[in-house]
Amino acid sequence: MNPGNKRPQLWLVLAVAAICMVFALNVSAQVQTQTTTTTEPSTRQVQVERAEVVYVTGNDLVLKMEDGTIRHISNVPESARVTVDGKQLGIHDLKPGMKLQRTITTTTTPKVITTVQSVSGTVWYISPPSTVILTLQDGTNQKFNIPKGQKFNVDGQMMDAWGLKKGMKVTATKVVEEPITYVSQHKEILGSMPAPPPADVPILVAVATPATPAAPAAPATQTAAALPKTGSLLPLLGLLGVLSLVSSLGIRAFRKPA
Repeated sequence: MNPGNKRPQLWLVLAVAAICMVFALNVSAQVQTQTTTTTEPSTRQVQVERAEVVYVTGNDLVLKMEDGTIRHISNVPESARVTVDGKQLGIHDLKPGMKLQRTITTTTTPKVITTVQSVSGTVWYISPPSTVILTLQDGTNQKFNIPKGQKFNVDGQMMDAWGLKKGMKVTATKVVEEPITYVSQHKEILGSMPAPPPADVPILVAVATPATPAAPAAPATQTAAALPKTGSLLPLLGLLGVLSLVSSLGIRAFRKPA
């Protein structure tokens, strides 16, 4: 094959592609499209979770939730942050006993995207109820698929595809409403340091009681004269009896010689 013949073929392909592109742009320009978005009132839902740090090692975190359940969170990302006393702390800054509170605010915003497509032309061919070929304002013909229930405006009157005739000037409008719900979440995690341990305060405080002064000691003479608690008068009475007996015997002895 002669390489010189490839150049005219290449130019021919490029020319056809350019014509097709211009035709496509021209056709798309004939269909007017307008899109509007309607936003409905948003709703907000706030969810609060409270927990206490039980154990933390590496990127693994164990929490005790407010309802008493234990939750294990593995592979906590390095980018996760908690605000404690105005400071941003990461997973490696958490300590057992710290209180955490996560607030999740979910905002739901319903929106309706309305797309209106309109086209005007002259009926060149009609095959009801599925297709119609219109001659557009630039003189080109374009085939359109007719959606179910589509109406055409013909001189101010609305009719379906069965009422169209060749040569009629029509305007067709297609309205598509697409409801979309946008959901956004905002998460905020706050924390507080554990309470300091209680001070070493004694439970009981000893109070010194002044000693009672001892009674003065009794003199030695008085102590010697005092009778013991176990003493009695029986020995003294016996001694007196013996002395009386001896005296009476002595008196009798002196009286015998007379």
